[in-house]
Amino acid sequence: MDLSVWLTFFAASWAISLSPGAGAIAAMSSGLNHGFRRGYFTTFGLILGILTQVVLVGAGLGALIAASSMGFAIVKWLGVAYLVWLGIAQWRAPAKPMVAESGDASMVTRRQLVLRGWAINAVNPKGTVFLLAVVPQFLDLHAALAPQYLVIGATLCFTDLVVMAGYTVLAAKVLAALRSPSHIKTMNRVFGSLFIAAGALLATFKRAA
Repeated sequence: MDLSVWLTFFAASWAISLSPGAGAIAAMSSGLNHGFRRGYFTTFGLILGILTQVVLVGAGLGALIAASSMGFAIVKWLGVAYLVWLGIAQWRAPAKPMVAESGDASMVTRRQLVLRGWAINAVNPKGTVFLLAVVPQFLDLHAALAPQYLVIGATLCFTDLVVMAGYTVLAAKVLAALRSPSHIKTMNRVFGSLFIAAGALLATFKRAA
């Protein structure tokens, strides 16, 4: 990939990462509920989800999902169900003081946070369609594709690591202001509603003709 082409994609990657979506909601929710050091593990899962999408598209499976009505519908509704489930769980979360840095054994584990982030990005046909629509514009079809997909995946991962760190730390800073159960309950319901809204938006997403 030529440097000029990569710089263009690099700029586009920042716009992609900064745009609000389920990933940003997940990063902020984790920062709010678990603090930065633990909550940032959700971002690692989001990155793994991006890499999963890049591998699928690079292997041609993404095109198959986008072209198959049944495959597209299965992936889409799995994503919708997962986001709505996260929203309901967040909405119903107990209004207890945050224990992000206390090491409480009852806290969500780092592995669970990684898996949650991975599922949000991996089971999202919008990501597949985006990669299929945008990435080919930056590929040199006369050169080996694997190294180019590697560069594209690494670029997307880098920008997401930086941007989601910002979202996570921003939400984590709110921890100090959340003292009363009513504040905590309100924030839980705000993020729960955002997850459900993201699921509803995904439900309206249609396969390109």
